[in-house]
Amino acid sequence: MTVALIVRRSLRQHLLSTVVTALSIALAGGLLMSVWVVKEQAQATFAQVNGGFDAVLGARGSKLQLVLNAIFHLEASPGNVAAADYEAIRRHPAVKRAIPIAVGDNLRGFRIVGTVPELFADVEYAPGRKYALQTGRAFDPSAREAVLGSYAAERLGLGAGDVFHPFHGLVYDERNQHAETYRVVGVLAPSNTPADKVVWIPLHGLQTMAGHDPRAATDVSAVLIQLKSPAAGFMLDLMYNRQGNRLTFAYPIGAVVAELFQKIGWFDQVLALVAYLVALVSAAGVLAAIYNSMAARRRDIAILRSLGAHRRTVCAAIVLEAAAVGVLGMAAAFAAYGAILAAVAAVVHARTGVLLDPWSFHRVMLWAPAGMIALCALGGLLPAWKAYRTDIAGNLAPVS
Repeated sequence: MTVALIVRRSLRQHLLSTVVTALSIALAGGLLMSVWVVKEQAQATFAQVNGGFDAVLGARGSKLQLVLNAIFHLEASPGNVAAADYEAIRRHPAVKRAIPIAVGDNLRGFRIVGTVPELFADVEYAPGRKYALQTGRAFDPSAREAVLGSYAAERLGLGAGDVFHPFHGLVYDERNQHAETYRVVGVLAPSNTPADKVVWIPLHGLQTMAGHDPRAATDVSAVLIQLKSPAAGFMLDLMYNRQGNRLTFAYPIGAVVAELFQKIGWFDQVLALVAYLVALVSAAGVLAAIYNSMAARRRDIAILRSLGAHRRTVCAAIVLEAAAVGVLGMAAAFAAYGAILAAVAAVVHARTGVLLDPWSFHRVMLWAPAGMIALCALGGLLPAWKAYRTDIAGNLAPVS
C-alpha cells in the first residue's frame, strides 16, 4: 500500500511529464500494433480475395499484373485475349466456367469493366455468397446499361435511373469523354470485395465503344476461370505457361497474390524497425523523465527513509512508477492504434475495395502492451538505483 501511495503521489506531482511521456508511449504502441496487424491482416485478406475464381487467363506477361488487373482492378491490362482463345478456354473440358472481362475506360476515376450477366447470376464470390442487387436490376447485355458497385455508387453519387458518359482510359481526364451514354439500372449490395469499386457494363458495350480499336472489337482483356478440379489448374498451367508463348495462365490466384507481399516484404521490415525504434525512444523518455526529476525528489526520498521506508521500498516505487507510465501510455495506445488502422483501412478500401477489420483480435495486442510496459519498467531501473544510493543525512540538512 505504501508503494502504491508513493507512486500515485509522484505521478500527480509530475503530471505534465507523465502525460507527455505517456503520449509518446501511446504513439509508439499504436504504431507497433498497427504495423503488425496491417501486415498480417492484409496478407491474409488479399490471399483470400479471388472473386470466386481459381485462375485468370490473359495476355503474355506477369502473372501478378494479370491478377491485380483482373481480380483487384488495379494496374493496366497486359494486353488482349483473342476471341478464339476465349472460346477455346470456355469450351475446355477442365473448365467449369469462364467469364470474360474488358477494361479500358473509367467514370471519374472508377474503373469501368465490361462483362457478362453470368458474373452476377452464377458466380459465388465467397462460399454460399453471390453478388446481390441492393437496388434495381441487372443490366441487359445488349443495352447501354450499367450496374454499379456499392462503393462506386456512393462516391459517384449515382443510383438507378441516372445517366453518365464514360471516359476513355484508366486515368480520369475530362477531355477524354465518350459520346455514348449509359443508364444506371442497379447497384450491388456491399460485398467487401474489389467489385464494390467497379462500374459494370455489358461486355459488347465496352468492346465497341467509340475510340477503341475496331480490330479488337471481339477481344477481351482477361478471362476469369473456375476449374472443375485442382489438377486441371496444373494441366492448364503447363499448356499455357510452359508449352505456349502467347498467353499467361495465373494459377492459383492466392499464390500469385502472395508474390506481391514477398516483393514488398522489405517495406514491412522497415516499418517494423521504425516502430521498434520509436518504442525504444519512448522507453528512454520514461527513463529521462524520472531520472531528471530525481534532484527534486532527493529530499522526499530522504524523508521517507528517515520515517522507516526501506531502500527496496523506494526502489520498487520508482520502478513501479515507470511501469505505471507505461500502463497509461499503452491504454491510450489502443486509441492511437484504432485511428491509424482506421485510416489505413479506409485507404485500402478506397483503392482495392477490400475491407480490413481494425478491431479483429491479433496476438500483438497482448505482447506489445506487455513488452512496452516491461521496457518502461526497465527504464526505471537507473533512477531506482540513484534513489537507492540517496544520502539521508545530506538531503535532510537545511538548505541555506
